[in-house]
Formats: sequence, structure tokens, C-alpha cells
Amino acid sequence: MAIFFGTDGVRGIVNNDLTEQVAQMVGNSIARKKLNAKILVGRDTRESGSYLTCAFSTGALKGGAYVDDAGILPTAGISYLTKLKKYDYGVMISASHNPREYNGIKIFDHLGKKLNEKEEAELERYFGCPQIFSSLKVGKYQKLSSYKNLYINYLLSTVSCKLNSMKIVLDCANGASFQVAPTVFNKLGAKIVKSACTNNGKKINVNCGSTHIENLKQKVVSEKADVGFAFDGDADRIIAVDKSGEIFDGDKLLYVLAVYFYEKGRLNGDTVVGTSNTNSGILLSLNRKKINFIRTDVGDKYVIDAMDKMNLSLGGEQSGHIIMRNFLPTGDGVLSALQIASIMMEKGKSLAELFDAKLLVQLNKNIVVEDKLKVLNNETLSKKILQISNEIAPGGRILVRASGTEPKIRIMIEHSDECKAERYLSELESTIMKI
Repeated sequence: MAIFFGTDGVRGIVNNDLTEQVAQMVGNSIARKKLNAKILVGRDTRESGSYLTCAFSTGALKGGAYVDDAGILPTAGISYLTKLKKYDYGVMISASHNPREYNGIKIFDHLGKKLNEKEEAELERYFGCPQIFSSLKVGKYQKLSSYKNLYINYLLSTVSCKLNSMKIVLDCANGASFQVAPTVFNKLGAKIVKSACTNNGKKINVNCGSTHIENLKQKVVSEKADVGFAFDGDADRIIAVDKSGEIFDGDKLLYVLAVYFYEKGRLNGDTVVGTSNTNSGILLSLNRKKINFIRTDVGDKYVIDAMDKMNLSLGGEQSGHIIMRNFLPTGDGVLSALQIASIMMEKGKSLAELFDAKLLVQLNKNIVVEDKLKVLNNETLSKKILQISNEIAPGGRILVRASGTEPKIRIMIEHSDECKAERYLSELESTIMKI
């Protein structure tokens, strides 16, 4: 089990958990894994992005690797270009949906896939060395400006229809998609209303993006738009808003995509992959349409791993990671938005009209704690979880887990009775706050 790597790469507060030395160690470790490694690196708009890119690149160059810097691009763009241009590794400097003081390092292999836990642990074997390994022949660093257009052209190739009659609000979270998303939708003829589409790392994810949907909801309704799409800092997540103001999280969007791909014969194995957090109403509604549903642990890399093992084409998380494996091996919020918009265009329906599943009441709560593992392993909490699990079965579910990217305990309660769900959530929250 990796120590530095969480559920989505190395992540932390810059110059606290994620230091210059850590970034150098990651770069140097990759260089030591493969002789004369070719590495593509990109980043989101955070102010610390250039700093960490330099630190990572320094470590890699000392180890003899060659580093190409693609600048600001969505995570999925780095994944796509890594495979297209035959790099040994792709690296994204981003903390995704986290606040601006955080940053992170995500690593992709030569196929554009995130490293698995075994590969991450192998990299960490080099972290214990107190000194950065220096090759007799140092590597070379260069900046590239043309790669953004290659990624944009690929996104455009994934849809076959124009979006001329659609009015779409785009919330890019002042992050990595601030140029790519508006460009793509403009080229397809849609009328675009921009929100948080700036290169302002100080405001990345601040009251905008997929984790703060209120402004998008208001703008979609006031602008009388057909739909709105919100991405996170590195644009690997998507949340949508229907013209009526209804919010469509990853669960709902996954359902719409699954039904459409199934109808078109493009859903491998007639099966969709979700997580333990996916609303049970999605599972039941898909099953009624003869579409199978498989759960994994929370984390897009677990979803992707299950898809790879079973050769499946669609999976995702409630948080908005949606993986369409026939297009890309990782989640891409802009790609997902394009597919959703094209389905709406083809069907001549709103998002609400495309979604006919009946969801169970599901309540979620994130509680900030000092030591999430200490809380999660507390005996009092374990007893409370067991008690509620026994009471809530068989008509409900409970999930208590530590966040893989933040110092938080995440609680999920699912039940047909909202009052009971609220009571159980309150009891769990109270127990955690006392620990």
C-alpha cells in the first residue's frame, strides 16, 4: 500500500504536505524507473502549478529524463496526449476539486492510464533515499504550445452533430478547462454563456465549479439556457444543471449515458460500473431496462480497474467522474458534457426528460477532522455504525469512509424514509464530533 499516494495521486497543501522536495522525489523516481524516460507534464491554473512543475521537472531531469511541458490543460488532455505522442509517462499537476492552497501530482502510464496501487508503491520505494539520484547525463526540458489544439480536435471528433440551436452555460471553475471547453462548444455552434472561465488560480474552485453549483444553477435559469455544465479544477469531473434548475450529479448523468449507449448497442457487456456511493435507485432503474450494474469502492481508479478487468465501456462516480473507456481511459468532464449535449440534441429532449429513474433518499455529510484514520478506527464509532446498519437494513444503506484527498470523514445514508435518514445522519455526526 502506497504512503504518499492517495486515491488520486500525491496531494496536499503546498509547502506543508506537498513540498518542493516531494515533487522532486516524484520526478526523480519516475526517471529511475525507466532509462531516458520521456515525460509529458501539464497543470491547472493554481499559482503553485509553475512552482511544482519546476520542482518535478528538476528531479526528473537530474535522473536523465526528458520533460515536455504542455502548460495548462485538463487532466484528460494529458492522458490522451501521453498515449498519442508515445510518452513513457504523463503527469498532471493539480489538486482537482480541492481549494487553491492544495495541489497534487497525478501520474499516467504510456497508455494514458493512472498508475495502479502496485505501481505507486514501487515508485515510493525510491522516496526513502535521502538524496536525489543524479544521472551522468541530465535530461532536457522544453515547453510545447501546440498540444492543446490536438486535444480540442480529438474532443470534436467524438460527436457527429452540431449544437447550433443550443444555449449552454459553462462553469470552468477558473481551472484547466477555461480555454478548452468554450472553444469546443463554440466550434460546434452552441451559444455559450461563460462562468468562471478565467486563468485565475487564486479563484480556482472558489464558489464555482462542480463542488459549488449554486451560481451555475442561477445562471442557467436566468439566461434561459438549455443546460449548464460545471467542471472542477482539472476538468475530470462534471455536474450538470437542467433548464429548470434541476441538478444532475454523476449518478444521473451516468444513467442517461448508460441508457443511450445501451440503445445504440455501444454498452459493452450491457453493464455499467459505479461505486458504493451510487444511489440504489440508479441500480434498480438500470436493471429494469436489462442493464447490469456493478459497484466498486469509491475512487475513479477503482471504477477504471473494474472496467479494464471486465472490458466494460462505461463507469462513473456520483461526484462527477465519468469514464467512457471507448474514448479515453480516464474521466473527462468536457468529453462527458459533449456527449450529454449531443444526446439532448439528437433526442430533442431536456436532461429532465431523458432521466426517468426513481432515486432513493440519499443524504451525504462531510465532517472535517484532525485525524481521519483515528476517527474511522474508533470503537465507539464502529459500534454506532453496526447499530445503524442493523436498524436500517434491508431498506437502506450506510457508508462511512475517510476521504482519500482531504482530512474529512464522509457519511452517506440511504433510505426510503427521509426522516429516518436524517435521524441516522445526525446520530453519526454527533458520534464523530465527540471522538
